[in-house]
Amino acid sequence: MAMATGFKCDKCEHVISAWDEGNPYYFDEEGKKQYAYHPSSDRNKCIGNDPDYVCLDCAKEFILDRKVPSKECPECASLNICKPSELEGKKCPSCKEGTLKDIGMVAIS
Repeated sequence: MAMATGFKCDKCEHVISAWDEGNPYYFDEEGKKQYAYHPSSDRNKCIGNDPDYVCLDCAKEFILDRKVPSKECPECASLNICKPSELEGKKCPSCKEGTLKDIGMVAIS
């Protein structure tokens, strides 16, 4: 089972979810990376887990491939990125005025 915690802006109400299981992956027969999220039956094939990130400059949410050395936003090339689970107290990347607050569990899969 996977659980998502929400972080909500106290100004614009923008919400970003942080899933606790990350992005488990395996490689298919063609060598392509495939993600297997709960409750997929392919989860038993998983050999790694890529983390989610959020760009604090443009609000892009993305998966960062652990095998790629780049730690920048794929949208705007900013290095001002963080894991969604570390958003508490950060400035909202959407409105740039509010602060993100942990609102607890928002979803279960």
